[in-house]
Amino acid sequence: MIKKANSNVARLKRHARVRKTVSGTPERPRLNVFRSLKNIYGQLIDDVNGVTLVSASSLDKDFELSGGNKESAREVGKLIAKRALDKGIKEVVFDRGGYLYHGRVKEFAEGAREGGLEF
Repeated sequence: MIKKANSNVARLKRHARVRKTVSGTPERPRLNVFRSLKNIYGQLIDDVNGVTLVSASSLDKDFELSGGNKESAREVGKLIAKRALDKGIKEVVFDRGGYLYHGRVKEFAEGAREGGLEF
């Protein structure tokens, strides 16, 4: 019998492997991205203190677009960059969450760069 590989388990293994080296500090927090089939989420995380500094998602009340496409991923990236700059955060470390840097994840990152974040 052929068993189908669970893609989320493989993604979590890749994410754990990357998280061994990527860590956020108060001066340079980690920009984490999570994508589901319908929405995309981003967080700026300070791993030293274990707190989320800023978050944005396609489910926010002030977000007009639907969440499951590249256009909305770019807008969520711009939104998190705007909120980060309001808190005085300019430099971040990008954590792609085990996803390929392609499609919605790439658009999210480019939107954050357009918004003024440096990584």
